[in-house]
Amino acid sequence: QVQLVESGGELVQAGGSLRLSCAASGRTFSHINIGWFRQAPGKDREFVAAISWSGSSTYYADSLKGRVTISRDNAKNTVYLQMNSLKPEDTAVYYCAADTKNPFYSLTYGLGAVQTRYDRWGQGTQVTVSS
Repeated sequence: QVQLVESGGELVQAGGSLRLSCAASGRTFSHINIGWFRQAPGKDREFVAAISWSGSSTYYADSLKGRVTISRDNAKNTVYLQMNSLKPEDTAVYYCAADTKNPFYSLTYGLGAVQTRYDRWGQGTQVTVSS
C-alpha cells in the first residue's frame, strides 16, 4: 500500500515561495499518477496540480498556472509542489493524493483534476500566507 506524507507547509509572507513535499512509501510509487489539492477554510477542496507516473505530463489549475510547478523524483519516492508569488488566498491545507488503482495510466487534465480518481491521501500540510 502507498502511504503519503506531506511536509513543507508554513507561515510565509505574501510574495514569498514554498516547496511542498509529498513523500510516499511503497514500491509502486513510480507507477502511479499523483495530484495536489488544497482546501481553504470554509471552502471545498480544489485541484492544484497533477503529474503523471513518469513525470512527463503535468497539469495545473488555471488559477494557479504560472505560479506553481509540480515535479517528482521517483528515486526518492517524492513529489514536489513549488509555489511562488504566494498570495493570502493561497492559504489552505495542501494534500497530495495517489491514484494507486490505475498504474501506468496516461494522465489527462480531466482525470488528474478529479478527486474521486485518487484513492490514497495524505494528512495535509498547512500553508498560511500573511498579507
